[in-house]
Amino acid sequence: MIFTKLFIAALFAGLLSLNTLAATQEINGVKVEDSATVAGSTLKLNGAGTRYKVIFKVYVAGLYLTQKADTLEKVVQQPGPKRLHVTMVRAINPNELGRLLTRGIEDNMGKAAMSKLIPGLIRMGEIFAAQKSLVSGDTFQIDWIPGKGTQIIVKGVAQGEPFKEPEFFAALMSIWLGHSPADFKLKEALLGGK
Repeated sequence: MIFTKLFIAALFAGLLSLNTLAATQEINGVKVEDSATVAGSTLKLNGAGTRYKVIFKVYVAGLYLTQKADTLEKVVQQPGPKRLHVTMVRAINPNELGRLLTRGIEDNMGKAAMSKLIPGLIRMGEIFAAQKSLVSGDTFQIDWIPGKGTQIIVKGVAQGEPFKEPEFFAALMSIWLGHSPADFKLKEALLGGK
C-alpha cells in the first residue's frame, strides 16, 4: 500500500515536471517561454527562431500574439497587444543594430512610405545608440499596446514614451515578417513554420 502511494506520488511529480518543461523551449541556448504578458493580456508564442548573419548566430527571437498568425498582415491587423522578444546570442554594436533595423524597414517599405516615419526612426536610432553594448544574453522587446502605441524595452527598461503611430509598429514588424525580411528562415519560424 505504501509502495503504491509512493509510486503514484512519484508519477504525479514526474508528470508535473514534464508539464513545466513544455512551458519553454530552448533555441541555441536561449529559453523561449510559451507565453508572455503584455498590458495585462496573456499572449501565446506564435513562433521562434534564430537570426543568422552568414553562418553566425546573432539572436533568438520569439513572436507573441493573442491568436495565431501566418502573415505580416494578420500579425499587424489582429486586435490586442503583441510582442517581439529578442535575446542576443552574440555581441553587436548597438549603433549598428539601429542602422540595420532602419535599413530593414526601408527594404520592406520603400523610401516614400518610410519618409513619414523619419521622426520615429531617428528616435529609435537614438534609443539603440544610447546603449553602451548589447552582448550575449541581453534582450530587447518591441511591444504593441493598444491605445498607447509601440514600446521599445531594452535590457528590461522601457525606453521613453511609446511611439503612437500604428504604422510604426507595422514598419518594425516588416523587418522580420515583410517581403524582404532580415532572415527568411527566421520569418518562417516566427510565423509558426518549422
